[in-house]
Amino acid sequence: MRRKGLRPVQAWVPDTRTDVFISECRRQARLAARSAQEKLALDFISEIADRDCT
Repeated sequence: MRRKGLRPVQAWVPDTRTDVFISECRRQARLAARSAQEKLALDFISEIADRDCT
């Protein structure tokens, strides 16, 4: 791959399997569910979504 001009890259990302990560996702989801701004954003996304994807 290097001969093709590519190089390896290492990226560190959160471990989605940990209890801490799962708890934080749930906490943020609860906050978003109660947010008036989130409802507006989701309504907008629903309106413009292309539901005829094949």
